[in-house]
Amino acid sequence: MKDLFLLDPTITFLNHGSFGATPKIVFDEYQRWQRELERQPVEFLGRRAASLLAEARSKLAACVGADADEIIFFPNPTHAINMVAKSVSLKTGDEILTTDHEYGAMDRTWHLLCKKVGAKYVHHPIPLPVTTQENFVEHFWSGVNERTKIIFISHITSPTALIFPVKEICRRAREAGILSIVDGAHVPGHVPLNLHDLGCDIYTGACHKWLMAPKGSAFLYARREAQSWLEPLVVSWGWGDDVIAPSPDMGETQFVSSHQWQGTRDLAAFLATPAAIKFQHDHNWDDVRKRCHALAVETRRRVNQVTGLESISPESSEWFNQMVAIRIPLLNPKGLGDPSGLRKDPSGLGLLKTRLYDEFKIEVPVVMWNNQHFIRVSYQGYNTEEEMERLVEALKEIISSRL
Repeated sequence: MKDLFLLDPTITFLNHGSFGATPKIVFDEYQRWQRELERQPVEFLGRRAASLLAEARSKLAACVGADADEIIFFPNPTHAINMVAKSVSLKTGDEILTTDHEYGAMDRTWHLLCKKVGAKYVHHPIPLPVTTQENFVEHFWSGVNERTKIIFISHITSPTALIFPVKEICRRAREAGILSIVDGAHVPGHVPLNLHDLGCDIYTGACHKWLMAPKGSAFLYARREAQSWLEPLVVSWGWGDDVIAPSPDMGETQFVSSHQWQGTRDLAAFLATPAAIKFQHDHNWDDVRKRCHALAVETRRRVNQVTGLESISPESSEWFNQMVAIRIPLLNPKGLGDPSGLRKDPSGLGLLKTRLYDEFKIEVPVVMWNNQHFIRVSYQGYNTEEEMERLVEALKEIISSRL
């Protein structure tokens, strides 16, 4: 499948999880929409955009198990969560319960909000290795108390690449009257998603990661009961009592209108998202995901043999799928010369990443989380067993030399 993508053929690209990679045919569709805009900008933005966005939202909603009037396009999940954070009503002493596996940009967003209102952002530790989903839910729920107003949790974590059992957590939150907000940046196109079945109040997902849409396509889902208090991050012509929403068959309600119109911007990434959905359908992506999971399982097994370290989760796809975090040992840099180098990179992770890329042409993130070290490997349809072998052999050489 490598010929179907625009990736540099000289690089072993094992970092799909960070920014994705867009198939050529989807990127062509993206550029086609940009050219459509430039042919007649007033016609495109003034007369066609609402119906085009409604159609794209409808196809995306069907893909993620929601209705079109529950979905808003955003350029990325960070924008979406910032809108939610600026809309929630919290007071001094209230708590937001989360885990210690969350994405750093999201943590910063909630910390800023809590600093302003005197609320508390509570990182409930999730120790590794995880064992069963039942144990996970009970352990996490033990962090809930009478001050908990919001639960914010990743569906798939960024640093540890774990799939969390968020459905049961959302169910309990609903029963307890706690708002549930799920960061699903890594989920669409990666693992099955049905938002109605999941039962959360708010969900955000990236389309430009595993769904492989162009960069700048993501979404926010809000169940209807949660829509009224969400305030647009950017107030523009779609907001206000004087706005007349288009006909219901376009799927555009006051909620959609208020958040969708944010001034003049390029809509091409949103409009090309259905092409990404179609690409996966046309190429039997369920089979691709299974093959990629098998590569992730085998990679973890092989690297564990090299390091002698244990896995952070069972092998089952209920805990990870195409992206896996694998423990690596503390690497003591040799021959750095400058003692300040040791202070800046005492674990050797920076040098490890540099050697993997500069010497072996392997693009893969190395992560420090809670003073533990991981390499996070992502497999997509364009990856091969040969690339897995390349990574394993490179790690074997680097680890044996301790850099």
